[in-house]
Amino acid sequence: MQRNPFDEIEDLFDRMGQSFEDAGLARFQDISLDMLETDDSIEVVADLPGFEKEGLNVSVRGRQLSIAAESEGSTDIDEENYIRHERSHRSVSRTVTLPTEVKRDEVTARYQNGVLTITLPKAEPLGEDSRNIDIE
Repeated sequence: MQRNPFDEIEDLFDRMGQSFEDAGLARFQDISLDMLETDDSIEVVADLPGFEKEGLNVSVRGRQLSIAAESEGSTDIDEENYIRHERSHRSVSRTVTLPTEVKRDEVTARYQNGVLTITLPKAEPLGEDSRNIDIE
């Protein structure tokens, strides 16, 4: 089986981000998450406080899980002869490499109290469905 070169790049970014966080220099990744693996599935729990469910986007492509969140807000303050209108836009995203292939059509996601929980059922490894081929 041939290794995907993009997996190596993703691993490099993960290591670099962890180094920045450990050194306290900066948060390289905007979304903190935990990834748990069981016999049947992979569960990803991501902290996204302050975002609405409608502003979240989750996608799976190959072994890449992408999470993105956007929020927009505005504040109107009316004081004596002075009106202030402030707008803000916040977006965060993160892509991680999953340890195994998943059944993309069976992935579920739940968002509650600022925590996104994604359950990704594992797909059967490609090698288990192999069969012997007769050579003529």
